Amino acid sequence: MSAGRVALLFFLSVSWFANCAPPTCYSRVLGLSKEIMVALDKMHKHNRTKLCAEFLPKMFLDVHNSCIMAKLRDFLYVAENLPVEDCRERPIVVYLKRKARVLYIIINRVCFRDLVYLTDDCEALDTGYSSPRYTEDRLQILEETD
Repeated sequence: MSAGRVALLFFLSVSWFANCAPPTCYSRVLGLSKEIMVALDKMHKHNRTKLCAEFLPKMFLDVHNSCIMAKLRDFLYVAENLPVEDCRERPIVVYLKRKARVLYIIINRVCFRDLVYLTDDCEALDTGYSSPRYTEDRLQILEETD
């Protein structure tokens, strides 16, 4: 019976250590962007923070969009300079500023040249909708097939 317990303990410890692998740069960026989006959504829905949320720019984070750095920089500027002092001190705003700053630093310094940007549609970060844009090569292929 003790051999069975030892085997079970060994199996559980191996599976636990397997899940303890450090996150990759890409997975950390994805996780942070999701955390920021969830916090922004909560901020827009909660009655106490709706007024503060109106001052912040609309933001739909897509780590595959090359405009993400400019959008994060603009968001941080607005969040640091909110016109209502009460909003600047709200825990959710402080949390958002910290997470956005960490995401900006990770993308800019840690993941430098590791991320692949699939689009440059800056408007998609404001609206949440990405319109397909064809490059010249893709247009040329489309024209030749017609």
